[in-house]
Formats: sequence, C-alpha cells, structure tokens
Amino acid sequence: MRKIKGSPQPFGVDIKGKNINFAVQVAKGKTCELLLYKRGKEVPEYQFDMPEEEGVGEVRFLSVEGLKADRYEYNFLIDGKVCVDPYVKELAGKEKFGVERKLQEHQIRGKIVSMEDYDWQEDQRLHLPWEDVVAYGLHVRGFTKHSSSKGVHKGTFQGVVEKLDYLKELGVNQIQCMPVYEFEECGKTKVNYWGYGKGFYFAPKKAYAYGKSAVRELKDTVRACHSQGIEVVLEMPFVPGISANYVTECLRFYMLEYHVDGFVLNPYNVPWEQLIEDPLLKDIKLMQKDDGFQNVMRRFLKGDENMVNDVIWALKNRSSENGKCNYITTQTGFTLWDLVSYDCKHNEENGEKNLDGPDYNYSWNCGAEGPSRKRAVVNLRKNQVKNALELLLTAQGTPCLLAGDEFCNSQRGNNNAYCQDNETGWVNWTQLKKDDWLFQYTKKLIGLRKEHRCLHQSTALSGMDTTRCGIPDVSYHGENAWQVKAEVSSRQLGVLYSGTKEGEFPCFIAYNMHWLPHHFAIPSIGKNVEWYLVMTTKDGVLCEAKKLENQKEVLLEERSVAILVGRRIEEKKSRSEKKSIHTAKTQNVNKIEKRQGAEELCKEEQPAREGKV
Repeated sequence: MRKIKGSPQPFGVDIKGKNINFAVQVAKGKTCELLLYKRGKEVPEYQFDMPEEEGVGEVRFLSVEGLKADRYEYNFLIDGKVCVDPYVKELAGKEKFGVERKLQEHQIRGKIVSMEDYDWQEDQRLHLPWEDVVAYGLHVRGFTKHSSSKGVHKGTFQGVVEKLDYLKELGVNQIQCMPVYEFEECGKTKVNYWGYGKGFYFAPKKAYAYGKSAVRELKDTVRACHSQGIEVVLEMPFVPGISANYVTECLRFYMLEYHVDGFVLNPYNVPWEQLIEDPLLKDIKLMQKDDGFQNVMRRFLKGDENMVNDVIWALKNRSSENGKCNYITTQTGFTLWDLVSYDCKHNEENGEKNLDGPDYNYSWNCGAEGPSRKRAVVNLRKNQVKNALELLLTAQGTPCLLAGDEFCNSQRGNNNAYCQDNETGWVNWTQLKKDDWLFQYTKKLIGLRKEHRCLHQSTALSGMDTTRCGIPDVSYHGENAWQVKAEVSSRQLGVLYSGTKEGEFPCFIAYNMHWLPHHFAIPSIGKNVEWYLVMTTKDGVLCEAKKLENQKEVLLEERSVAILVGRRIEEKKSRSEKKSIHTAKTQNVNKIEKRQGAEELCKEEQPAREGKV
C-alpha cells in the first residue's frame, strides 16, 4: 500500500481498479491528513499527508495503490481534528439509533463503498404525472417502529417494504420520506428523532438498515417501491449557507445512483432557480414545503369566515408548476385526528415548557379538549376528519397524506414531536383495526379521485370556455347557479368542472362548512346530462351512483361535502324519426327476401339448362 498521484475530482472516494482516490475541500493554511483504519481497530493504521502545495485551490487529494476497500475505513485529520468526509457514501459506527459515538475518538468512520455492483434489474424511475400522484409522507423509523406494526424489520427501510401491499391497497403511489441521510440524533439534551439539521447528506442512515449495508437496502427499497408503481421522494432539508454545488451534486447523486423520483426542499436554503434549470434534475420532481394550502383549508374546515375566495385559489393550485404539494397535515403540527381534538398544543413532554411548536394550528377540538367519550363530540370529529380528506383529495394539486392520518393516529396533542423517539412519535397501527372505517373511507375517496379525471386535470384551469362547449372549464356557484355569495359570513362553495377538455363527464362538488344546512343550485349544462350523487361526507363513496330526483338543486347537511357526476343520456327520438327508421328497416328486409328468392330460382333452373346443352 502506497501513496500515488491522485485527482481533485470527484470529491470523496473514487475507486479506480486497484487504486482508490480521495479528495476533500480544505481551507488554505490548514493541515490535512488521510486516516486509514483497519476494520475493527480503534486507531488509524495508516496516515498519509495531504499537503497544501500538492493540492489545487482548496482541494487536497491523493490516491492509494493496493488499498483493500472492504478491509479499511477512513477519515480526514484537518488542523488536528478528526473530520468525516462530507461526501462519504456510508458511515461505520452509526449502526444503532440513539447511541452516542464520539468522532474525535475515531468511533465514527467513512466506509469505502463501490456504487457499481448493484443489480437494478432494469429498474427505472416511474415519471408519474404530477396530477396522477397521491403522496404519503412518512418517517422511515417511526412508520414501523411501534410494536403494533407487526413487521419483521421494524423501523428500517425493509420495514417500509413490508408495508407496500398496505400502501398499494390504500391507493397511494408516492412516498415522501423524512430525512434518510446520516444525521446526529444524539443531542445535548434530546434525541433528534426527525433528523433535520446538519448531516452527511450523501450517506443513507445506517441505523435505518437491518443488515450490513444501508446503501444496498435503500436501493432495495426504491426498487421494491417502483415494482409496485410507487415513487420514492426524499426530503432533503439542507442547512442554510450550504454550497450550491454541493446541493446540486447531492441531488444528482441520489437521482442517478438510487433512482430517486424527486426531492422535497426548503427553497430558502438552496439555489432553487439553479436547481429547476439543471439539465439533469429536469428529469425528476423538485418539491417545496409550503403551508399556504394547509392553512386555508384548515380555516375553512373549522368554519372561519371570509375564506371562500382563498379556497377557490387553493383548489386550483398546480403542483407541476410550482412544486408545492397539497397538505392538510405534516409532521410539523397536529396529526389529522389531533387537528379536530385539540385547540392548543400539548408539548410538555418535549421539555421546553410547551413553548416549542407552532402556536397557531387553525385547529378545533369540536367541543372538548383531548380524548372524549361524548358521542356528539366523537361523531363531529369523525365528520370533520372526513371533510378534511375531501378538501385535500378533491383539489387539483398533488395531495399528500401524513402517515397514520387514514386511521386516526394521534400524538396526544403534541404538534412538534421532533424529539419523541417513542410511542408519541411512532405510528400506532393498533388504531388501524379500531378505526378501519376511516381507512376504508380514505381508500374509496382516493379511488374516486383517480376514476374521475375532472378531479386531477392535466392542464391549467382558466375559468374560460376553452373547448367551445358552452361552459367554462371551471366555475363557482352557491345558492344560486353561477354566483358565489360575496358575504364575509359565507362558508359554502359549489365548484363545477366541465370535464370536456379531458374527455370526462362533468363533476359538481358542493362544500358546506357552515353549521347549518344549505341548498346548492346545480348549474344546467345541457338537456342531455343527468346528475348523479356519488359521494357524501355521511355515506362516503356510494356503491352505486344515485340519480338526483331534483336536478336543479341539492340540500347539503351542515359541515359536509357532496360530489355529483353528470352522465350523458341519449336524446329521445321523435315519432316521425321512429317511423322513418321502421320503414327503412322494413324495406331492407323486403330487399333481402327478394334477393334470396331470386337465388333459389336460379338454382332450380340450372340443371335444365345443362340438359339442353
């Protein structure tokens, strides 16, 4: 093993045959050494100097000949401090979650990993259209760590794979994973359970792997998801001030090496404009967290006044244009069940005197703070949860569910469970059996969205008659057709999607978030269309569409949503038209009979003709 001339690119480790190249950025004036550890040893076995005069700019580099990649690990010693390579692809010493390891005592090291020996079996990114995606946000560890998950590999990448049949049944086709890169979870006083903050962004978290290789298991997870038609999106919350080149290289790396379908980013911490114009990254989905849709719909849900115009804006959001998915709930804030069960946050267990977490959640406890046995309170909460899902899944943008919301998962009022690596922060699968009614409701609602193109259109809605069918592609209504109440107190909205541009039947959605019943005028869009009821908050998606007796208006109960679908009927033919059709049919029959009679006569005369000859 000896030091030879290396290359300043690429950063990190690059295996080239029997030689392994190391490159790292080091400020001028600082010393740098490469530390090589034999696996299982506590101190470096080899140290190679990386002097400034042998570098280029602020990059130090060298290559080691004869180094066995599977037998050694590495770090850098910069100005006397042990440093992990920022471009490290996998870490050693971080196998167990929540166990503190000291870097300066050489307990954390970088693995020398080859990225070329994985068999993808012809796997490719799915490239699902934005409008066809129903996303599902989860924490890899918390998703299956609870004992009730009944998984074999709880709290790991493989644990997610074990739930793919469940996700497929629910109807989601994209998972959005909270940080899966290496981060330091052992803080000074609390566990960093979520993983936000500084990390080694190129390295998948070893504690999320059940086996020896986090690299392989993340790839296994992506491949397994793709085989089920499910995209994989990674949340990458880079810290402020991070290098633009580093961010770009990191996203490209996960896209190319892990076949990741997209990323959720903080647009204020990254060079957003540069990323969306990057020629390689144009092939994937770049998303940004935004609480605009969330806040509008939460306020509308609980009955705040003067929200109708904001709801109209939110319903038209196009995720494909701005990268903003639609959320009702995320990990930051209440779960869906807690949103209708608490007026105030209850973060006492976080140890910050309940001062952490957002103060304004736009939540409503429906009459009682926290768990309640009052039937009226419980029924109202169930109703509100269903309304929330309807608001989410009938909007045009890409919807994203929070894991567990489909079966009333609760964090007991904690709206900032960043440090709760326990049953508070984990998804409690016991609720699935208890609240299967909501799972079935969500499942059918997702199916309804997918069935009707009107609810997830591929083109922007303008409110104009773009197809010359006589009605706009989208219009808004109230107690009177083609009119929306201008009063501040209004809490009702009817939305008509013409559906003609998408080759789909029209859809009319009536939202009544008032505490009183209201009539909604059903707009007339032609004599050959009949309206059928397909979904209500109370009954969910109907097994069989129900034709409305009154085709001009519908009465909605308080705090409810209804979806109507227009079906075209054949126009009744006039009596004269029917007579002419009958006459034509009779004439055709007579012609056929005459032709058949002539053929029979020819057959009888044929032998006589042959005898005369």
